[in-house]
Amino acid sequence: MLDAPIRQDAIMASKTSWAAFPHDARAFAYAGDALKKAWPKLHAGDCEPFPDDKRAATLLKAAGKAAPKLDAAALATALQDAWRAFHAGDFKAAFDAGSALGPVGTSVAVKAIGIHASYLVDAEAEQLKRFEQAAKLAEAAIKALPGEANSHYRHAFALGRYSQGLSVAKALKQGIAGKVRESLDSALELAPKHAEAHTALALYHAEIIGKIGAMIGGLTYGAKAAEAESHIKAALKLTPDSPIAHIEHGNILMLLHGEKKEDAAAAAYEKAAKLKPRDAMEALDAAYAKSQLE
Repeated sequence: MLDAPIRQDAIMASKTSWAAFPHDARAFAYAGDALKKAWPKLHAGDCEPFPDDKRAATLLKAAGKAAPKLDAAALATALQDAWRAFHAGDFKAAFDAGSALGPVGTSVAVKAIGIHASYLVDAEAEQLKRFEQAAKLAEAAIKALPGEANSHYRHAFALGRYSQGLSVAKALKQGIAGKVRESLDSALELAPKHAEAHTALALYHAEIIGKIGAMIGGLTYGAKAAEAESHIKAALKLTPDSPIAHIEHGNILMLLHGEKKEDAAAAAYEKAAKLKPRDAMEALDAAYAKSQLE
């Protein structure tokens, strides 16, 4: 039973210092109907359905006993407000609102704490702590909402980021690679056009090859350079205007080919830096890409 410790983790995270979004967020407000209008582009990468009343009712029914004590209209409003906070860069408010809703709010909660930890938390120990919290939330979401692609994708995202903060030996010993792969496969089975899952699976293959070599990586984890290239190609086709897809394309080129593809990787970063961000997350992605070129 993970309910009690997860709620405690959420309380702890809300009490921890959250650095403010460092850029002008006025263009990312999406008040009222603007959120629904912008939703297809804002969520082209993660295939998150718009949380209207019908969607909220579906989530309540699917979550059963794990659902919050709200009617569909109230849940829809709460989820929309949480996502508005996320897109505007108020990641703490988005995390607090999402985690308060239990598994039905996990998608926004994990994305909020994950993006904030990736870009706005400097201490590695604190980053690891937050990714671990996010993974626990996602584990509960998988149990309550196994039919939701983002239950699985957020789990893979959190675990993947967590593993990047560990030594290769420690990450492999904990069996994290297998768990990430399983969650990504589940996400893509439920949502074949999930661009962020394609990107993450491309990274899965490339990082294993980059860290332990193509032969051992292939034999032990099924890691293949061709799979990495195929999945990042799919992500770029699905979301050509997403900064993170181009950033990770650059990273994958370096992991697989090193200095041989340095110019192509730099071009991918340059493309990411020039894209116009549609929300706070993309603004952070683009700013990161620009910083890597300086």
